[in-house]
Amino acid sequence: MSTKSLRILVLTCSTRPGALGPVVSGWLTGTLAARAAELGAELVPVALSDLDLPFLDEEEEPASGRYRNEDTKRWSAMVDAADGFIAVTPEYNYGMPAAFKNALDYLGREWAWKPMGFVSYGNTSAGTRSVQHAKQVVTTLRLVPLGATVALRIGDAISGGTLRPDPGRDQAAAGVLDELVRLAHALRPMRERTRPGARPDLLPGAYLRPLTPDDAPDVLVLQRCCWVEEALANDTLDIPALGESLDDVRAWLATWNVTGLWRDGRLLGMVRTRRVDDDWHIGRLAVVPDLRGQGVGRRLLHDAESAAEAGCRRVVLSTGARSARNLRIYQAQGYRLETSDGDTATLVKPVPAYAMAG
Repeated sequence: MSTKSLRILVLTCSTRPGALGPVVSGWLTGTLAARAAELGAELVPVALSDLDLPFLDEEEEPASGRYRNEDTKRWSAMVDAADGFIAVTPEYNYGMPAAFKNALDYLGREWAWKPMGFVSYGNTSAGTRSVQHAKQVVTTLRLVPLGATVALRIGDAISGGTLRPDPGRDQAAAGVLDELVRLAHALRPMRERTRPGARPDLLPGAYLRPLTPDDAPDVLVLQRCCWVEEALANDTLDIPALGESLDDVRAWLATWNVTGLWRDGRLLGMVRTRRVDDDWHIGRLAVVPDLRGQGVGRRLLHDAESAAEAGCRRVVLSTGARSARNLRIYQAQGYRLETSDGDTATLVKPVPAYAMAG
């Protein structure tokens, strides 16, 4: 499970003035605040009435991701940044509100592989027919509806415009959040594959994407399992990758260009790059031990070399002076030993022609 916090949008779906939606949403976020903090989730209230979305008026299909209007772009950014949703919805004529359907129809990729829970309210059916209607739509958008729900019968739950206290209802709401958080974590690898910047790798089921400071916990684990061999080869534990704290890793993730190789939520490898004067520096090339010897490291190295910026003349990297295996691998890729102080060996090679070709 990822340690990154989750962003959950609580959608108030009714836009009718005087509707009960804001009351129900207020109860939900207030009741779940403490549990959300325990689970590392942020609940963000969003009223569809505040978005003021017109009926879908984009010229391009939502699946294209090409949006002309500013209100669409704002809605896209909000949904894209979310990890899951709880829809607070009434039932209108055996179905969900038109504003809710419209808000769903505006977007495509932004919804994919995210869980959606439901809190419904109504009279005879407590809004459950609205939820069943919505589930048919959200699954088409590759949203994943929860099994856990909360349904409020207005006559039983509302008094004087507020919700009557009900410990059982509060417990049911906590169950929705618990299930949503578990599913949001489980689906993270699926939705990250579709994000801008992610690209497939030759390794079946794996993909590459830029790493950010949010990925520091995974990077820290990868470093600890990958640099033990170098520590043994060089007879020292004085290796930065082994001694860094979580904050240290976050700091350099913010200043280097870092690419990570992922599969099923597991960080399998990484490499970092940055420019220093006319040199293109490559570092922290790492591959999990169980994938070594399969060409993964060479592909990451090639990817890093290919990213060399215009005007760079050399590629520079370093390894332990007694890391014989690493030295053999780098020299086989065209690097030559430039300096060695007994602890660290620095290797260089001209920027490859395929990098200069762009």
